[in-house]
Amino acid sequence: MTDSERLRLEVVVPVYNEQATLERSIRTLYDALGGLFDEPWQITIADNASTDATSQIADRLSLELPNVAAIHLLQKGRGRALKRAWLDSDADVVAYLDEDLSTDLRALPPLVAPLLSGHSDLAIGTRLSPGSRVVRGPRREFISRSYNLLLRRYLGVTFTDAQCGFKAMRQDVAKLVLPHVRDDGWFFDTELLVIAERAGLRIHEVPVDWIDDSDSSVDIADTAIEDLKGMVRVGHSIATGRIPLERIYAELGRHPLAEPRVPSFFGQVVRFGLVGVASTIAFALLYLLFDLAMPGQPANFFALLVTAVANTAVNRRFTFGVRGRRGVVRHQFQGLIVFGIAWAMTSGSLALLHAVRPDASALASLLVLTAANLLATLVRFVLLRVWVFRRQRQPADAGDVSIPFPHDREPLTTREALIARLGEGSQKASA
Repeated sequence: MTDSERLRLEVVVPVYNEQATLERSIRTLYDALGGLFDEPWQITIADNASTDATSQIADRLSLELPNVAAIHLLQKGRGRALKRAWLDSDADVVAYLDEDLSTDLRALPPLVAPLLSGHSDLAIGTRLSPGSRVVRGPRREFISRSYNLLLRRYLGVTFTDAQCGFKAMRQDVAKLVLPHVRDDGWFFDTELLVIAERAGLRIHEVPVDWIDDSDSSVDIADTAIEDLKGMVRVGHSIATGRIPLERIYAELGRHPLAEPRVPSFFGQVVRFGLVGVASTIAFALLYLLFDLAMPGQPANFFALLVTAVANTAVNRRFTFGVRGRRGVVRHQFQGLIVFGIAWAMTSGSLALLHAVRPDASALASLLVLTAANLLATLVRFVLLRVWVFRRQRQPADAGDVSIPFPHDREPLTTREALIARLGEGSQKASA
C-alpha cells in the first residue's frame, strides 16, 4: 500500500437505537469530512446491540456511501464499541464523536492534526476551556465541572474535560493503552485518559463549540454514580500496581520533576490551618449548591467527599511541599482514611455523650464537639505529616531511566524507546 492509499483517519460513531437521527447525522459527517480532509478517511458506524432499525440503516448507508462501514456488536456499551472498532482499525489515527453531532465538526482538523504529525499521542475536545462556546443548562454545567474537578484532584490528572464525546488517538498508542481499559460504558473515556496521562502520554486539548442535545437519553444521576465507582476502581488499580504505569512511563521517557523545598514545621502548621479554614468555607458553599439538586444526606456526603479530596490535594502541595504525580493516588486513599478517622472521632464523641447523658444540653454537646474537633484536627495533622506525606530517601532505580524526546524529530514509539534503552545498557556494559 502506498502512502497515498494508506488510511489516515477513521472516525467511529457509536450508536444505540438512533433510527430517528442516524442517517441525517452520518450524511452530515460524510459531507464535512469530504470538505475538511484531503487524505484518505473512513466513517465506521459501531452499532452496539440496537433494538430498533438502527442496524438496518447503518448497513444501507455503508452500501450507499463510499468510505462508510458498519459493524455490529451483540452487547451494549459505548466503550465496548469503541474498543472493538479502534483495535481493529488500520488507520494511522482513530477518532470518535457522538451521533448527535453536538460538537462543531470544524474542530476535527485541529483535533487530529497533532496526531497525524506525531507530535501528540491523544487529542480531546474540551467544553471547559475559556475558548470554548457551550450551550447547555446550568445543572449539567455544574455537574460536569464538579466531576472534572474531583477527577483532577483525586487522580492527579491535568486534562480539563474527560467526558466530551470528541476524541482521537494514534492507532499505535491505542493498541498499547486500550487492553488496560476495563470499562465498557460511559466511564471508558475517563479511564482511557487517566491511564494515558499517568503513563506519560502527551494529550492535546482543543476548545470546541458544543450544543447540548435536549433529547439525550443519558441518565445523568446513574452515569455520575457509575463514574464515581469507576474513579475509585481506577485509583485502586493504580495504587496497587494492577495497571503497569511505571513500565509504560519508563518506556516513554518522561523526566521526573525536581524535588521542591519542604516548608518548616512551623510553616506546615500555619499552612495546615489556612487550608482547614478554606475547606470549611468550601464545604458550606458546596453543601448549599448540592442541596439545590438532591436531598440533605447525599448533599452532605458529596460536599464532604469533594472537600476531603481537595483538602488532601492542597495540603499535599501547599502544606507539605509534595509535587509531581508519583504517589498521588496512594496519598488520596490515605487522606480519605485520615478524614474518616477524624470524622469518626467527632461523631463518636457526640454519640458517646448522648449514650452517657441522654439529657445533655445543647451547650454540653457543643463543648464536646469543639473538644473532639480540636483533637481530630491535631490527629489529622500528625497523620498527614508522619504517614501520608512522610519523606523517604529512595535509592536510584535502574527502572527509572528515561529517554528524552528530541525536539527535532518525531516521538519514539514504545518499541523504539525500549530498544534504545536496551541498547544504551549494552553499550555501558561493553564500555
